[in-house]
Amino acid sequence: MVVAAVSPPAATAVSFAVHAEDPRSAARRGTLTTRSGPIETPAFMPVGTRATVRTLHPDEILATGCQILLGNTYHLMLQPGLDTIHRAGGLHTFMGWPGPILTDSGGFQAFSLAHQSKVTEDGVAFRSHIDGSTHSLSPERAVELQLGFGSDIVMALDHFVGLPAARSAVAASTARTERWLNRCIASFRDRDGAAHGSALFGICQGGMELDLRRESAAMLGEADVTGCAIGGLSVGEPKPVMEEMLAAAVPALPRTKPRYLMGVGSPEDLWAGVGHGVDLFDCVLPTRLARNAALFTPNGRINIRNARFRELHAPIDAGCDCATCQRFTAAYLHHLFRAGELLGLRLASVHNIRFLVRQMETMRAAIEAGTFRQAEAAFHARYRPVASMAPPGLQSADE
Repeated sequence: MVVAAVSPPAATAVSFAVHAEDPRSAARRGTLTTRSGPIETPAFMPVGTRATVRTLHPDEILATGCQILLGNTYHLMLQPGLDTIHRAGGLHTFMGWPGPILTDSGGFQAFSLAHQSKVTEDGVAFRSHIDGSTHSLSPERAVELQLGFGSDIVMALDHFVGLPAARSAVAASTARTERWLNRCIASFRDRDGAAHGSALFGICQGGMELDLRRESAAMLGEADVTGCAIGGLSVGEPKPVMEEMLAAAVPALPRTKPRYLMGVGSPEDLWAGVGHGVDLFDCVLPTRLARNAALFTPNGRINIRNARFRELHAPIDAGCDCATCQRFTAAYLHHLFRAGELLGLRLASVHNIRFLVRQMETMRAAIEAGTFRQAEAAFHARYRPVASMAPPGLQSADE
């Protein structure tokens, strides 16, 4: 199939509207309008780290109901580089994706992936994990790169410290995140980001310190940004702790702005996040699990390599409307994975993304009907999380 080049989207104001709020939780239903199209929230974003969601054609992603993709500034600045993307006409045209794109700032990867990195007040200096070349990423440079990519949503550079960490280190990084946010806001304004149709989202931090979480969220709530992201969670902490941090942070964020919980994508965590009032999520989980033969079903994850699927000549999930379940059987996917055929990775990825998109569709309908808690209870009555099935390395934010 030949796909025509995607024209760069025209500039338009980015806006967010809340249409319905659940009476028994903080869940809300809204629309985030961007120059590349609207996003019905709550919504999940698959991760396309290097300008691609691994193994998938853009048309396959669109067919899952996915509305928005995430790209990574750190990886894109190193390969293929800003100049190449600019000459291609922007990231949308380069990767053939017609919908909205959010790019994260690259700070997490610069801290965690680079061979050597050093954080100063100016930013982070690091050596590329690809060839060892030296680079620097400041708040201003992060904004410049993302605007150069043509990102619909630009993320501010924040400072995340790995856990466990001393309270003093968490406090210092949280304070630096605020200072860097102010520099990102100034740079976005100086470069007329809004006039070109982009929106700037800030990030709050605070580690697992309740008071720092509240203070950072309150700071972000007052900042001149279009959206508010919650960073530094889903990094190995117990799920009740993550929910405790959400309960501390979300009430300080404005009702009128979209809220984005970074790096969260397990079905049970999506339900919990929406219940706390979060609107956007991203994670590598569905596609990385898929490439490791782990598939979502209403009863929990399954490992399609298991012998019990060898003669199951029926869909993975009879109630799923994804292209994989509509055409192929569990036995066929079992065969593909056992034989090492690449089509298995592709079909599993389509199914897992569609599963999460369907969860979000169910949540949106339940919020509109005022029955979110009932729908959540029905989900938990069937779904059984199996943490031990997660393959190594899922804490990485990159695909």
